[in-house]
Amino acid sequence: MGLDWGLIVRSLPALGQGAVTTLTLTVISISLGLVLGTVIGLMRLARIWMVGAVASAYVWFFRGTPLLIQLFLIYYAMPPLLGITLDRWQAGIIALSLNSAAYIAEIVRAGIQSIDVGQTEAAQALGLTKFQTAWFIILPQAFRRIIPPLGNEFILLLKDSSLVSVIALEELLRAGQLIVTRTFKPVEIYALIAIIYLIMTSAISVLVTFTERWLRVETRGDQRRTRGARGVARAGAP
Repeated sequence: MGLDWGLIVRSLPALGQGAVTTLTLTVISISLGLVLGTVIGLMRLARIWMVGAVASAYVWFFRGTPLLIQLFLIYYAMPPLLGITLDRWQAGIIALSLNSAAYIAEIVRAGIQSIDVGQTEAAQALGLTKFQTAWFIILPQAFRRIIPPLGNEFILLLKDSSLVSVIALEELLRAGQLIVTRTFKPVEIYALIAIIYLIMTSAISVLVTFTERWLRVETRGDQRRTRGARGVARAGAP
C-alpha cells in the first residue's frame, strides 16, 4: 500500500498556513523571552539578596516544571484567578515566553560571567557607571558569545510550540491533526509535518551559523582597527 501523494499535495496549503502560525508564535515568544530573560539574568547577578532570590525562584519554577503544565495553568487557571480573559494566542505566547525566559536567563548569566572581570574594573576606573559598563562594555561582548546557545533555544522553542495544539491553537501540528481526523491517513500527514519542521529548524541553524561567523569577522575587524589606532598613537607619541 503506497503513499497518497494526492493527499500530500492537497494538504500543503493548510500545513503551510500552520507553519506560518508556528513561526509567528515562536518569533514573538523568543523576542519577549529574550527581553525578560536578559532582565532575569541580570537580576541573578545582582548583589541584592532579595533580587537574586526572586530571579532564582523564577528560573527554578519554569525550568523545573513541564511546559505543558505551565500552559494549562496559564490558559485554564490564570483567567479565573486574575479575572481576565485570554485567548489561545495570548495563552500560548505567555507560556512560551515565560518558559523561554528562564532558559535564556541562564544563558545570559553564563555569557556575562565569561567576560573577564578586568574589563569591568577598567571601565569603572575610566569613570563609567555600572549601567554604562553593563550596556556598552559587558552585554555586547556577552551577546556575541551566546549566539549559539540562543540559536539552540530558538530551535527548541520552535519544536515546543507544538504543545499549544492541546489548547486548539491551529499551528502546524494542530493543522495536521485536523487533516488526519478527516482523512484517517496519519502516515502521510505526520511525515510531511516532520519534513516541514526539519526545513524550519535547518533554516534557523544556517541563520545562526551565518550570524555567528559575521559577528566573528566584525570582532576581528574591530580588533585590527584598535591595534592600528594604538600603533599610530604610539608612533606619534614624543
